[in-house]
Amino acid sequence: MKRLLLVSVQIFVLSIFASRGAKGLDGNVVLPAASGWLEQKTIKDQAEYNDYMIALNMTDSAAKAAAMEPFAGKYPASVVRVEALEQAMAAYQDAKDPRKVEQIAGHLLEIDPGNIRALAVATAFGRSKVNSGNAVKLKETCANAQKGLQSLPTWPRPEGASEAEFVTVRDQMAEVFYGAAGFCALQDKDYASAIASYLKAMKIDPNDLQNAFQFAIAELEQNPLDPVGFWYCGKAINAALGEKNESAFQSITGYCKAKYHNYHGSNDGWDKIVADSRGEVAPVGFAATIKKRPTAAELACQAVEENDPAVLSFSDMEFILQQRDAAPCNLVAANKVWAAIQDKEKQGQARLQIPVMVISASKDALEVAVTEDNQAAKTADLKVSLEKPLLKLPASGTMINVIGVITKYELNPFFFTMAQAKTAVYTSNLPLR
Repeated sequence: MKRLLLVSVQIFVLSIFASRGAKGLDGNVVLPAASGWLEQKTIKDQAEYNDYMIALNMTDSAAKAAAMEPFAGKYPASVVRVEALEQAMAAYQDAKDPRKVEQIAGHLLEIDPGNIRALAVATAFGRSKVNSGNAVKLKETCANAQKGLQSLPTWPRPEGASEAEFVTVRDQMAEVFYGAAGFCALQDKDYASAIASYLKAMKIDPNDLQNAFQFAIAELEQNPLDPVGFWYCGKAINAALGEKNESAFQSITGYCKAKYHNYHGSNDGWDKIVADSRGEVAPVGFAATIKKRPTAAELACQAVEENDPAVLSFSDMEFILQQRDAAPCNLVAANKVWAAIQDKEKQGQARLQIPVMVISASKDALEVAVTEDNQAAKTADLKVSLEKPLLKLPASGTMINVIGVITKYELNPFFFTMAQAKTAVYTSNLPLR
């Protein structure tokens, strides 16, 4: 599979805000929860407390990050070392410094491997890097996603945090983990697992461009494909348009529209799918509204059902015979076509005259192409045994007529065998007779 579309990473808001501390009854300095996101912890060292509170109360994000990060290094045994790094990570995010956000997340995971926020950040950045071609990050990213999914259900609501705030952040992290889990399964071509994960991610945010497109890929690359994937193609296209991401729009449209044309047989109905997919979920029965174009085997059966085999062109007869073993109706159709050829030859008493292109020639035999496709591909589909040796061999690519009796045909590769044959001057559009 081609490298999937790169979509810029979007990190969720960590929702860590500053608040003031107060002295406890025992004289020690107590840190209240920072907007509910920090557990109440006691810092016994006044200098450490002062450094932390100075950093915590800074309003400039870049300055706050630059103060919190060294605090964690200066006080490696601090009870708020992890919280300080989380504060630094959030502040770097507010300051729009993704490099430092990723760096702090990595540092956090070194000292606190189960830190749920750092796992989510590392997972999001890792997925983006793998998506852009850094395969080395795949294993680590997939492991982080699974660890996050295992930990998230038991992540407790921090003391003092509002339920709404907690649910928002938890859902944002769940979307990161489920999206990455889907992406990892997609790399392994485990389409069923990918689809299950993307469904959960899309339930949280139905308009996420990256998840919608990769979800569509999972649906459309499985065999047989699920036409619901075309709905999520539309979701991804609409998301790209909303973000004014022209390159994503072109990439998604190119992939999805080609898949649709191949499945449906034309582009009819495509624009309606894109327009309708602005809805949040695919409507019930959506897949059934997209008619799949007939297979070659189905067309062969249909041709004989709707036409007298005797009036079919020789190319059509060959096409039907090629499908002989595809299904029971194909065997019936092939037998009818073969009987029609035998009837034209009056059971071997009459010869057929067929215009062909020479592929190779010897004095006693020719290999020639009958159908236009085989002529273009320089592939023989008729082997001719001559009743008299040729005095002059026709060059490859020469158009001639062969006159003889078709005695049999073979599959894989397909070819007819003609006996008692002779050649004649080529006449354009010569009918089979």
